[in-house]
Amino acid sequence: MPELELWGGHECTVNRVGGAFHDQTIRSGHHDRPEDLERFAALGLKALRYPVLWERVAPQRPDRLDWSWTDARLPRIRDLGMRPIAGLLHHGSGPRYTSLVDQGFAPAFAAYAGAAAERYPWIEDWTPVNEPLTTARFSALYGHWYPHLADEHMFWVALFNQIDATRLAMREIRRVNSAARLIQTEDLGRTYSTRAVKHQADFDNARRWMTWDLLAGRVTPGHLLWDRLESFGFGDRLRAIADDPCPPDVIGVNHYLTSDRFLDHRLDDYPPERHGGNQYMAFADVEAIRVALPAPGGLESVLDEAWARYGLPLAVTEAHNGCTREEQVRWLREAWEAARRLRGRGVDVRAVTAWALLGTYDWNSLLTRHIGHYEVGAFDVRAEPPRPTGLAAELKRLGSGQGEPHPATLGPGWWRRDIRMEFRPVFRTVDSPEPRPEWRTGQAPARPLLIAGATGTLGKALARACEWRGVDYRLTSRRELSLEEPDSIARVLDACEPWGVINAAGWVRVDDAEAEAAACLAANAEGAIRLARACRDRGLPFVGFSSDLVFDGRSDRPYVESDTPSPLNVYGVSKARAECEILDLGGRPLMIRTAAFFSPFDPYNFAAHVLRTLAADQELHAADDLVVSPTYVPDLVDATLDLLIDGETGIRHLANNGEVSWAEFARRVAVAMNLDEARVLGRPGGSFGWPAPRPAYAALGTERGVVMPGLDNAIGRYAAIVTEAEFAAEAEALVDGAPPDLFMRAGRGQPREDA
Repeated sequence: MPELELWGGHECTVNRVGGAFHDQTIRSGHHDRPEDLERFAALGLKALRYPVLWERVAPQRPDRLDWSWTDARLPRIRDLGMRPIAGLLHHGSGPRYTSLVDQGFAPAFAAYAGAAAERYPWIEDWTPVNEPLTTARFSALYGHWYPHLADEHMFWVALFNQIDATRLAMREIRRVNSAARLIQTEDLGRTYSTRAVKHQADFDNARRWMTWDLLAGRVTPGHLLWDRLESFGFGDRLRAIADDPCPPDVIGVNHYLTSDRFLDHRLDDYPPERHGGNQYMAFADVEAIRVALPAPGGLESVLDEAWARYGLPLAVTEAHNGCTREEQVRWLREAWEAARRLRGRGVDVRAVTAWALLGTYDWNSLLTRHIGHYEVGAFDVRAEPPRPTGLAAELKRLGSGQGEPHPATLGPGWWRRDIRMEFRPVFRTVDSPEPRPEWRTGQAPARPLLIAGATGTLGKALARACEWRGVDYRLTSRRELSLEEPDSIARVLDACEPWGVINAAGWVRVDDAEAEAAACLAANAEGAIRLARACRDRGLPFVGFSSDLVFDGRSDRPYVESDTPSPLNVYGVSKARAECEILDLGGRPLMIRTAAFFSPFDPYNFAAHVLRTLAADQELHAADDLVVSPTYVPDLVDATLDLLIDGETGIRHLANNGEVSWAEFARRVAVAMNLDEARVLGRPGGSFGWPAPRPAYAALGTERGVVMPGLDNAIGRYAAIVTEAEFAAEAEALVDGAPPDLFMRAGRGQPREDA
């Protein structure tokens, strides 16, 4: 059996919605950034799934082909030591002059494939059509993509056209290169259900194999779907396909956490947006991992099934998880380890593919809306040049077989933990033939993340995020870890042996600092520098927090990382000194400037004050001449942990994208909470009598890539968690030291079995 290989690919979909084509290669910037290929090769990839897409090469006329883009890149891929796997259609319906349901679709596509093979006769690996079944579903059954049909008959037409296109394309390609291999990809999951919906689950579980069954010539009389398809009038077409099959050389399995589905007839247990149905009944359709007990078998199980069904070489051709950084790494590593286990049992798994190396845009809406929702990949393209993430480091490790995984990624993924349950658990009762692999929760982490600042908002929020993300941590108080005492710092670091340190401790009372300058400087500067120095001496990454108050407010644009600090008050001086001296120490420091916290888990922030005041029908006075960039604490801590895992250093600005006066911020919170914004009264900041002067304009921008959501988005999520009615009780619980569980409002109660 050949050695297990690491493959890669950037998300390259070109899909059509109405009259508009959406090109992920353009949106990620790769279209104009050929140097990405060097970045990919440096990961240790042996092969690269790469677009030679029909819509990009011949968009206007079939006889007018522009190969200039691929001419400049495909030979370079080969020169860099990677084999290109050429893709000709990726979730597309072809150029404007055709569609998935056109009678001439397959021969026109085959002609294009032949031209591509003649242009690049040295390419041996081809995926003419990516995920034909999935593309047919989204285009002709669900109506999401062009030609926007919702008809089962036309769904089968779209699928058969793509199968014929693949068969004819490989004939043309092999006419040029007889050694050409077909690597046929398809999304593969499994559908589970309650007994009442078993008929739909059975149909889905038969349909999921159709791409490969058709190509292998298996859809003949006796096939589970033969009678249904013949009733649609497809008998002759199916016989023609079976008489001239084109079995894949490699079965390419794409599997996501959303691939396994659960169908439940009890609609009241699920929100309306999860309701669906067929011609016989309505039912909810949700991710099986969110509701089913026991959990679905996942990737390893479907690979086992595919091997048992076809006995052909397998590859995981897409392994991607749009989540926090450690979860992305865990998902990829789990795929790699599953492939190795299967190979140990004699299953011929050839490769695991790191998909979406440059991230993805708008897959949260199935590419139906162009709203700019971005999920990071091995590289974060919001920075220029693209910034390698912790996923890139893991790929290098897997590709080389050397080094240790990042300690933060060693715990189990969320799909292996209790938090996976979004709905009340339901025991699976539809018989499932797939083997149940041993329940694996990942290697237990040996070293924690050390967080200093147990009593503060930020320290608690970081600990809460680590709990949620499955990152082992230790949260220390001033009594355990005194930043004033070098011996205390050394003792805790040496006993704890952390893999990294976050300093969330410090002086936060901006106005009191004017009268207690020495104490503020001791906490925010001297103590932080002391801790950072100890981390440098031990080779540990260090994260510290600074503030927008390091600036004087004279800028006419948002401040970026390279702007020179010029603080107006003692607190700002303490933060500016900490920044400067910690960065001068060397080592691996990351200093994060942020501003104006608000959080649903802290009753003392400005947004909470707004809610309490307006809910009591009182007027709220706020500065209307001081501009800030409010920061939603859950977003801040997630971004901080991601950047720490990625190995980022230097200065970073982390605030939700936007700038408002304090009064305008209060009004936006009021609107989101359905409170009376007219009760927010703007006043000059100087009228409040604050001892510490504030910069008039302290908005934070960034020149290192935007990684935080927009301010309005953050306010909306804040409002969704905190309602006017429950705010007082939740604040009281927080004050009493018993934080309410605001993460999981679903999934309560005992598991139940479908009767």
